[in-house]
Amino acid sequence: MTGMDDRRDAFEKKFAHDADLRFKAEARRNKLLGLWAAELLGKKDGEAEAYAKEVVAADLEEAGDEDVFRKIRADFDAAGVNETDAAIREKMIVLMEEAIRQVNQD
Repeated sequence: MTGMDDRRDAFEKKFAHDADLRFKAEARRNKLLGLWAAELLGKKDGEAEAYAKEVVAADLEEAGDEDVFRKIRADFDAAGVNETDAAIREKMIVLMEEAIRQVNQD
């Protein structure tokens, strides 16, 4: 049975590794998204970095991406930034692809 145990252990390690990479990629995407949104909101330098951290923290509210989307949408609405829901969601997809590339290069 050691062959089956080894195989099970390998699958568990791969699952844990993949989950870790996914978490890192999502956090990186959220930071990139926060920096993009900060620019549209007129935030610069330290203010933009602080805002990006807020976006990363917003992702901890619930599973999935809706908490991040809602934060960006609400902040854009409050500041009068004219971006559609579709544009925000598309940016999330594009930046997730970029974040995955960056995480895989680390």
